[in-house]
Order: sequence, then structure tokens, then C-alpha cells
Amino acid sequence: MTAKLHIQERQIVVPGQVLATGLEYLPSKGTYRHNDTIRANRIGLVQIDGKVIKTIPLAGRYLPKRGDTVVGRISDVLISGWRVDLHTMVDSVLSLKEATNEYIKRGEDLTRYFALDDWISCKITQVTSQNLVDVSMRGPGLFKLEGGTIIEVDSQKVPRIIGARGSMVRMLKKATDCNVVVGQNGVIWIKGEPDMEVIVIRSIRLIEQNSHLQGLTETIKEFLEDLTGNEVE
Repeated sequence: MTAKLHIQERQIVVPGQVLATGLEYLPSKGTYRHNDTIRANRIGLVQIDGKVIKTIPLAGRYLPKRGDTVVGRISDVLISGWRVDLHTMVDSVLSLKEATNEYIKRGEDLTRYFALDDWISCKITQVTSQNLVDVSMRGPGLFKLEGGTIIEVDSQKVPRIIGARGSMVRMLKKATDCNVVVGQNGVIWIKGEPDMEVIVIRSIRLIEQNSHLQGLTETIKEFLEDLTGNEVE
């Protein structure tokens, strides 16, 4: 049978829908092979990489993954570190040695470094089989997030908000002169002039609502130019 695609890139598909026929195409995440067809096993957006076909879910809870940069809230101060709420179903811990390069004396008041409800950007270093997560703040771009505004988005929309090689979030920063940290867990920190923060939030919500559409970068560019009155490169 001649290989044939029945869908287009970023098309929304439903479970059981035929995406391709022929053995030349290969199923990946969110798809499966049935005889000589590849079908979707969830509602999502199609992504085609050469001959490999997968679907990206339109919504879903964040699953921690080693190497992800995330934004979390200090939810508890422990004897040997801090518990961090990453808006997941699993516990996350920031140990003393992964929190700072400073020497921390035994019994020292850890709230001097991070107190309850402080926000941080951190990196996941380990996810155990018992779903325990270790995070670190030792690395570039990992720091305590002071001031600004925190918003939440569907974690499945984060790649679209970041954009190819960071293009979308870079455009948001440049157009508004705001600092923006996008966590893979769907938590975003924005800091700048209050009116510019509002523009970033409105832009992110627009991206989130239209993440399935093509030409979204140009749409957001025009949206930013209209709100800021400045030309966006």
C-alpha cells in the first residue's frame, strides 16, 4: 500500500482517527499502529518529524522530568532544606547543598535564605521511582523570584509560549522590557512596569487560547505592537 498522510502538522485529532497509512510512517507518543495505519490515542495536536508522527495533548497535568526548569513556591522549611510546591501531585525538595554556594551552619535559621511562600526558579535534578523530586538552584537562570507577578498556564501550552528556540518569550521580553521566567510546569513569573506586566499576561493568555493555530507568532507580534505602540522586530 502506498504511504499516505491523512492529516496536517498541528491539526487537532481525536482518539482512533487515522493519521497515516503505510508502513513507512512510524508511531510515537500519543499514537499507535493498527494494521497498516497509524491512529491517535488521545485528543491533541499532530506533530510530524520526518516519518515519525506523534500527538501533543491539548491539556494535562505536568509530569516532572529531569532537566526541566520549573517555577516553584516554598511550601515548608525543613531541617535540611525546603519543600517546594511545583503544582504537581508529587513532593519536591531543595536541599541545603543545592540551594546556595554559601556555607550554612547546622541549626541556622533557613528562612534567612528562603521563607514560606517565596518563589524560586529551579531545575529538576532527579525524579525517583517513588515520585520524589529533587531540585537545584545551582546554575544559570536559577534564582529567587522577588516581586513581579505569578500566573499559571496549562503546562502543555508551555512549548508554544516559549516558542521555537525561545523566540516567542524573547519577543515578549523585548516588546515590554519585562523579565519573564517560564517554568515547564506551567508557572510563569513576570516582572516589569505594572502596565507592561499586564500586556505580557494578556499576550500569554492569547497564546494559550490559540496555541493550535498556525501563524501565531505574527498574531502576537501585531498584538504587542498595538498595545505598546512600538514596532516589534
